[in-house]
Amino acid sequence: MSQTSLLVRFSCLFFSFILITSNAVPAPRAGRHSQQTVAATAVTLQAALAALSPNIAISDVTLTGTVRRVAGSDDESGTATLKALSTGAARADLSLSSGPSSEIQNLSAAAPAGNWSGPDGVAHPIAFHNLLAEPAWFFPTFAISRRLSTSYVVTDLGSETHNGRQVEHISVSQNPPYPFPATSGPSFQHLTQLDFYLDSVTFLPDAITYNIHSDNNALLDIPVEINFSDYRSVSGVQIPFHIQKFLNNSLFLDFQVQNVAINSGLSASGFTVQ
Repeated sequence: MSQTSLLVRFSCLFFSFILITSNAVPAPRAGRHSQQTVAATAVTLQAALAALSPNIAISDVTLTGTVRRVAGSDDESGTATLKALSTGAARADLSLSSGPSSEIQNLSAAAPAGNWSGPDGVAHPIAFHNLLAEPAWFFPTFAISRRLSTSYVVTDLGSETHNGRQVEHISVSQNPPYPFPATSGPSFQHLTQLDFYLDSVTFLPDAITYNIHSDNNALLDIPVEINFSDYRSVSGVQIPFHIQKFLNNSLFLDFQVQNVAINSGLSASGFTVQ
């Protein structure tokens, strides 16, 4: 594949990362895996969920607003619509000067599926190993609620400072929900690992981190960090109105929310992967 085509793919949307040169990501600090730690961590996640949406059942969310995307030398602005279902499906639609781009991830089917498209409208599949972190990366309520099931393993990494704020660091990974072939590649737990940085006072998520990988090399970890700020209450739910996505330690997306719709009745058909 030519360098030009790779650059086009990278600039289309979120998982086009083959051109990125990444240093190896250090392994997370060893955590305490005792039952007491797991229970305490679950309580912390429950506290975070309660802070985000106290006693409110959410089935779907839609965020619309302005977005800036930086992809190499391309720096452009436009509008974005981000949608997610509690069942594990999400989509992002951007309208930029270079044209529209879209990405869909759906974990609610028998096996994870996803695709992305650029201005030409042609759908391209997302590699399986890039579908296992979190489709609704922009909506921490779903990211946390999904990880309170028994299929996830939680590790308490304690209090620390992250981005200049005092936070509680919790790492979560998933046991395979279906037979996962033993290969020389990364484990399912590694591919699903998501780290939460919760404000030590409010328990609202300050950031989440995970890794994505080049399409043809699941062993290459490329760090992603999502920063949340400017929380506001919408229908009783705490929504971060400023969301920044960093790719390989560089700003990739800067999204400013303008409108929020909760439980608007989004149809699952809107998240169908072609």
